[in-house]
Amino acid sequence: MMRRTKLASWLTAGLVHLAAASLLGLAPARAAESAAGASAAPQVGNPANDACLSCHGNAGFAAPGAGGTMRQLFVNKDLFGNSVHGERACVECHTDITEVPHKPGAGREVSCINCHDALWNAAKAANKTQENARLGVVVEQIDHYLQSIHARSNREDPSRPNAACYDCHSPHYVYPKGSPERTAWRLDIPNVCGKCHAKEREQYGTSVHGVAVLEAKNPAAAICSDCHTTHDVVDPRSDVAELSITRNCGNCHAENLKTYMGTYHGKVNTLGYAYTAKCFDCHGNHDIRKVNDPQSSVFPANRVKTCQKCHTGATVGFASFEPHGTSHDFARYPIIWIASKFVLFMVAATLVFFWSHTALWFYREYKERTQREPQRYVKTDELSEGKLKGRYYERFPVMWRVAHLTFAVSLMILALTGMSVLYAETSWASAVMHWLGGPKVEAVVHRTFAVLFLTVFIIQLVYFVAHIIRNRGTIELSGPDTLFPRAQDLWDIFAMFRWFFALGPKPVFDRWTYWQKFDFWAPFAAVLVIATCGLMLWFPNATAAVLPGWVFNVVTIFHGEGALLAVLFLFTVHFFNNHFRPEKFPLEVAMFTGSMPLEQFKREHRVEYNRLLASGELEKHLVDPPSQGASVGAIVLGLTLIGIGLLLLVLLLIGLFTAGL
Repeated sequence: MMRRTKLASWLTAGLVHLAAASLLGLAPARAAESAAGASAAPQVGNPANDACLSCHGNAGFAAPGAGGTMRQLFVNKDLFGNSVHGERACVECHTDITEVPHKPGAGREVSCINCHDALWNAAKAANKTQENARLGVVVEQIDHYLQSIHARSNREDPSRPNAACYDCHSPHYVYPKGSPERTAWRLDIPNVCGKCHAKEREQYGTSVHGVAVLEAKNPAAAICSDCHTTHDVVDPRSDVAELSITRNCGNCHAENLKTYMGTYHGKVNTLGYAYTAKCFDCHGNHDIRKVNDPQSSVFPANRVKTCQKCHTGATVGFASFEPHGTSHDFARYPIIWIASKFVLFMVAATLVFFWSHTALWFYREYKERTQREPQRYVKTDELSEGKLKGRYYERFPVMWRVAHLTFAVSLMILALTGMSVLYAETSWASAVMHWLGGPKVEAVVHRTFAVLFLTVFIIQLVYFVAHIIRNRGTIELSGPDTLFPRAQDLWDIFAMFRWFFALGPKPVFDRWTYWQKFDFWAPFAAVLVIATCGLMLWFPNATAAVLPGWVFNVVTIFHGEGALLAVLFLFTVHFFNNHFRPEKFPLEVAMFTGSMPLEQFKREHRVEYNRLLASGELEKHLVDPPSQGASVGAIVLGLTLIGIGLLLLVLLLIGLFTAGL
């Protein structure tokens, strides 16, 4: 309220004007009606407009002003009559004029803010806000103006604001939208702004926008307020201003803004952070030129220098990156289009196969469980007596369990941090990013766990290779214990589908089932693709030193869509195979405890059980049941990881549908 009063006093001390009222936009009859009860309404006996214009309507009419200069007081009767305030009384704004000729100095006490507030309060008191909706818009614009940089005290003259209403809106000549006079006023705005911002006005005059406005008189071309806004103008160096200007570019360049927002630069902007490249960082601001103009900052010969403003080591290859490359335009970006369609096909084909596999498995297993006695289905009678009773089979050594847990935690953090950028337009992404401390912190966290994930992967790979060499590749490569795919896996898949459709019995499996082998090798393939692409994006200068810039567009697709496939597969198919199918629900803890009941082992891996039993090696793999503490800990850990995974899946689905799939 104090600031509003201060602004009102600034405007009261200004030139004779009707400036802020220019935004009223009301028909004269409605305006007079809304003002009927306002404090700014004229009093009976005050001079009529004709009396005022008998002097002020004469061309050249002026009076001595401050410093001996002449103040121009001429008001064009015809132009004023066509304005939005043409039928209002002069004394509604110049409230201190009560006689003609009036006292020296009278007529200057005009307050745009007080006038509009009074009119709006009167409209509300009379329950006529709908009829005076435009007046409400004006009052709201005034509120915005009061928070702007223009409303702050001028450094050179603290008694007045940086820019008052009448500095932008011509006194007495305010016209409705769509009128020729309004168009002429719009075309002159760069000159109005240039009264205070001379350097920017000079640069603008040479730009593609300035030429279109000032020379070609194209009212559709961008003027100052189209980029900087009208009443919400803030410090152009602030994040708020930079983000706002970027969005405003899209008012004219919608497709370019859309493709920009699909890049990492645009995603960070969407999240509300302004440190990455924005439209004007590349194209310039007040001196924007056409792309094919040799003086343009994005002209091919100038791009390296432009990129080096942020990427100091940028090369010619780096500068060939397509900042607006899109997978929806084959004619302009064929490589990006092909890469996108290939990845989407792989994602769709993989998910369709395994989701179908999951649905059929669930249905068949559910049907069998409802048709059989539960005890007959889960009990192995021959193990209920003797020395095998109550024993557990040790299936996963400590190293495997540690690797699995590290992979799981790392992948979940990678998924959360990666998706918060990929789906930046969702509300949850901005909340996560704020919680993480911003995109810069997010990038450090993402890369840290990527390195951890890759380190464990390499260690496991080295161990795996060494184990094969030590055993001379016999069993490890082709034997029944191998993790490598073999012909039997194809027969198992065929037999499994026969069981799905009740055409045969459920197959029995050896040490590793075909879906477990896929679970093992899929991360290897995913790491090779996702990690390689991630490293290329992490070290762009090194990548661009040997590869063209469009590679960044392609690897971004592979990195993002590959991660999408990994998350969807792991948190749906993998969870079902190991935890959610009726036989396992709600949780399988063998990977956390390292062992499983011997009855379960025989049921799920009958071929391996029979082989070990026949060879007499079974007892070497038997251990005591996990302690109660270990069992409870495994359950808590497992359910926690599953809960986090399902939450991430929900966030992913929200992101997919928000982005339109």
